[in-house]
Amino acid sequence: MPDLSRRARSLGTENAFVVLAEVNALARQGKDIISFCIGQPDFPAPDNVQEAAIRAIKGGKHGYTPSAGIDELRTAAAKYMAGLRGGLPIRPEDVVVGAGAKPFIAYAVLSTTDYGAGDEVIYPNPGFPIYESQIVANGARPVPIHLHEARDFAFDPAELERLITPKTRLLILNYPHNPTGGLLARRDLEAIAAILRKHPQVWIYADEIYSRLCYTGEFFSIAQVPGMYERTIISDGASKTWAMTGWRIGFTSNPVLAPVFTRWITNTESCASQISQWAALEAITGPQDAAAMMRASFLERRDLIVGLLNKVPGVACRNPGGAFYVWPNVTEACRMIGVADSEEFRQRLLHEAGVALLADIHFGTRVPGEGQHVRFSYAASRQAIEQGVARMAEFIRKNIQKAA
Repeated sequence: MPDLSRRARSLGTENAFVVLAEVNALARQGKDIISFCIGQPDFPAPDNVQEAAIRAIKGGKHGYTPSAGIDELRTAAAKYMAGLRGGLPIRPEDVVVGAGAKPFIAYAVLSTTDYGAGDEVIYPNPGFPIYESQIVANGARPVPIHLHEARDFAFDPAELERLITPKTRLLILNYPHNPTGGLLARRDLEAIAAILRKHPQVWIYADEIYSRLCYTGEFFSIAQVPGMYERTIISDGASKTWAMTGWRIGFTSNPVLAPVFTRWITNTESCASQISQWAALEAITGPQDAAAMMRASFLERRDLIVGLLNKVPGVACRNPGGAFYVWPNVTEACRMIGVADSEEFRQRLLHEAGVALLADIHFGTRVPGEGQHVRFSYAASRQAIEQGVARMAEFIRKNIQKAA
């Protein structure tokens, strides 16, 4: 057999989908599983969005669009992103529409680093696993910056200053954050910007897909800090705000790189689905009642799950500032029941209690000295949250007795 390329061999995956396959296999065997694995809203897309898609289908909007997206959506997305970010001067020509926000991670790495040149990309750890996967596959050097529980899962700007070298080409920021739900506060972003002013060769990829799911004050982007707009790739999309994960619509803005991203799309997917683009236009410009309802529901669920988890033996859970994830510390629970780490805890919880989570190692190497963590996605019903956490508590109590 011919060999695979080094790039193909190095390509990582998103373990949420790997664990989901395991969950589905158990469910097919008749096992009762409560799953908190996948990070997607458990709501349908708003009715007006669905109706816009039907109109697009019936109106014959079935063909290719320009690679950067239809003009109407680029205009609406520019206005939307600018309005959410303090009136930034985002023009329609600065916006590129893609088949979800995820492809722009690869396009950003490809556009700012050269394969095998030793160029470095700094990214959050723990973090969305596709960051590291795309950095490695595209021949750059991954440089993790650790997030710390004591800082509510932000990183120390002084650590960033130590990590930047003349080879650093891109800094990936994600806020609100997957997997921890943590935020970078305005003061953090201003401190980061002060450091980056000393290093003009560094681009910023601001993954702001959860920008409308921020629960502590108004959302603030690093692109709003003076001097940062032109060098920041702002990434947002329809998936999380309007429950449109499977519609695959993301939009990214940068005044310099927009034409480059457009060429990448021409070379890859040609364009995003035209039907989905018209639906996303309605999502942005139509009534926002459904988006507001979903946000309010996620906030209620956050408060519920944090309160319940903090009553579970050996578990400590901080209150996340956004998204729909919690990142409880299970170090003491692991010790109490005699498991080696969070991954063994996750596996046993799944097979013995029917509760599906992700472990910290699914989001990068463990941060030294930070202990063991698991991720819950609380994009689940109130009943599922209550039953799932109760099962987890009972699992720990049973195994404390066995270990004693």
